[in-house]
Amino acid sequence: MNIKDNISLDNIPKHVAIIMDGNGRWAKKVGALRAFGHKNGVNTVRTTVEACVELGIKNLTLYAFSTENWNRPKLEINALMQLLVSSLEKEIDELDKQGVFINTIGEMDKLPGNCSKALSRAKAQTKNNTQLTLTLALSYSGRWDLTNAIQSIAEKVSEGALSPQEIDQEIIQEHLSTAHLHEPELLIRTSGEMRISNFLLWEIAYSEIYVTETLWPDFSKEEFFKAIIDYQNRERRFGKTSEQINP
Repeated sequence: MNIKDNISLDNIPKHVAIIMDGNGRWAKKVGALRAFGHKNGVNTVRTTVEACVELGIKNLTLYAFSTENWNRPKLEINALMQLLVSSLEKEIDELDKQGVFINTIGEMDKLPGNCSKALSRAKAQTKNNTQLTLTLALSYSGRWDLTNAIQSIAEKVSEGALSPQEIDQEIIQEHLSTAHLHEPELLIRTSGEMRISNFLLWEIAYSEIYVTETLWPDFSKEEFFKAIIDYQNRERRFGKTSEQINP
């Protein structure tokens, strides 16, 4: 039996977020430079998008480049940025054909000009697509996003457009870069690391977390299906008891 046959289409998460980890370790394992690992990681992005489209998942958010990643060696950063541009140019027509809309969150003004232009072209080409929203978190961190949200809210308070008493969870959510996205029901992290790494700190409050030892370039469509099956076998209680969920 195909592993996909074990998935219930009645319990598909609307939003899956992934911390794509392990490209560097994968490259080291095969005796190559880190850039080779990142290149092979692009293939995994392709198959993961295909898996989401197959299952009817509407939102996929990928942690592509964190705010902290700017501290990496300049040579690796340049290679990553060039890979982003070349990958978009190579994949965009197929993504468009599959009905994928390209979205971004993060400090876009920090990206090199050629990256910004490639992303703008991709967004424009796919703006009417509704099958899947593929959000690339670039130069992103959860703390950066929360800081921006707090500053925006504080400005409205100082202008008299908002009172402190009106600030609630909905107001905060509305000021995050992910305001238009459904909160992720499932967060996947590859490579076995047991940390959040400053990713979607507000949004994953009640996400189910799935960690696999598999390095990102080896994370196949079947591995993704395993994560979905694991998610479907969980009981999501949101602070309630099992008896309240299943009376």
